[in-house]
Amino acid sequence: MIKSLQINRKKQSVYSYVYALRIEKALAYRFDVFANILLQCIVMFANVCFWRAVYAGEESVGGVTMTQMLTYTVMSSVLAVLFATAVERRVMERVEKGAIAMDLLKPVPLFSIYFYEELGVVTSAAFMHALPIYVIGSLWIGFIHAADNKAFVLFLVSVVLSFLINWLLAAWFSLLAFVTIHMEPLTQVKKHVLRLLSGSIIPIWFFPEWAQKILECLPFLYIYQLPLELFIGRVSGAEVFKKIGLQMAWVIILYSCFRICEKHVQKKLMIQGG
Repeated sequence: MIKSLQINRKKQSVYSYVYALRIEKALAYRFDVFANILLQCIVMFANVCFWRAVYAGEESVGGVTMTQMLTYTVMSSVLAVLFATAVERRVMERVEKGAIAMDLLKPVPLFSIYFYEELGVVTSAAFMHALPIYVIGSLWIGFIHAADNKAFVLFLVSVVLSFLINWLLAAWFSLLAFVTIHMEPLTQVKKHVLRLLSGSIIPIWFFPEWAQKILECLPFLYIYQLPLELFIGRVSGAEVFKKIGLQMAWVIILYSCFRICEKHVQKKLMIQGG
């Protein structure tokens, strides 16, 4: 038992080191910070102009006011920088270099290392990317705030679960690197399809009813749309806890599926690059 505790302490020490290292590395690349903020601001500007045109002369569309929709748009840009994942690229690079086999032999689980790296990136992104975008959005359309204090707390809880769902989907997708010669194009397709189906660009409630029913059975809308709906107060009452419960269920389902696929793929490991 003592030996097991010592091993756990060593693992936690490794995770803490990886977490801090990624924060330090993120702080070193200042150009990336400004470039990312600029890109998200351009996307935010285009989306705000689009929704202002849609709402021209209308107080509300689909039961959502223009103020709520603009808040949704700005906060979507904030979440976009927090949900950017690098696990696919990391796995792809290690497989192409032929170093993935050695990584898998290490005493610390490989994807646990990638997860803590991602946490470090998110921590730095919260202050270096998300906060400036939030401030710029507030200066442009007015102070952005949650519908009420309860909505803000629920939003934070939902964002944590959204991050886990998003990361697990990315980690699951990264397993294709073990069996695919080059997956960069697939990664780009996945990124944009996920943004579309998750309600990041256009909320799902504007989709045809048949499409809404299909997407409600998939995990995508629990990445962006649910936390954003909670933030603007569109979801309330018993429905809140039902949807957060579904978020938790998707985290468990995706984690279980990922672990099964990870073990299966590792057995059929194909090394690329000597």
